Amino acid sequence: MSGARRLLILGGLALVIWGMGYGLWYAVFAEHQALDGIGASLATGFAGAAKHDGAAAQAALTRYREVKYVYDRQVDIHSHWIGLAMLLIVLGIAYERVALGERLRYLLALGLVLGAVIFPLGVLLQTLSHGAGPRAVTVLGAGLVIGALGGMALGFARGPRFYRGGRTAS
Repeated sequence: MSGARRLLILGGLALVIWGMGYGLWYAVFAEHQALDGIGASLATGFAGAAKHDGAAAQAALTRYREVKYVYDRQVDIHSHWIGLAMLLIVLGIAYERVALGERLRYLLALGLVLGAVIFPLGVLLQTLSHGAGPRAVTVLGAGLVIGALGGMALGFARGPRFYRGGRTAS
């Protein structure tokens, strides 16, 4: 098994464990509080609107938007880590079909693994700060994923050849 293939499969397995662990932590320790906050802010907003108290309704809906933003990102983080992990594993299984040099194949695999970790991490950081730093981390991670997948797609598109040990075989 090539180093690139091993990196993809083991990186994918590690990321599955990490993503599931994160999802379990969130479900046990944070999700119910977030859902309570969402429900309470909606109820307060509707009650304010029913009382014709526009300021109270607006404040409650602003709170709803903030809590819902963080909730949605938390769910996205968990699902992206696991989804990208599955992609790593599937590509690792088929990676011997990428008709590129071993060094380039390894660099693409490394870029994909790093991007699969960094992209959701950037989204997580956005729940703490809406500044440019967390967005830059997210864009970097997404760029690594897109670039690596593009390189791999080109390697797959080169034909049905297999690349093994420095030689291509038909």
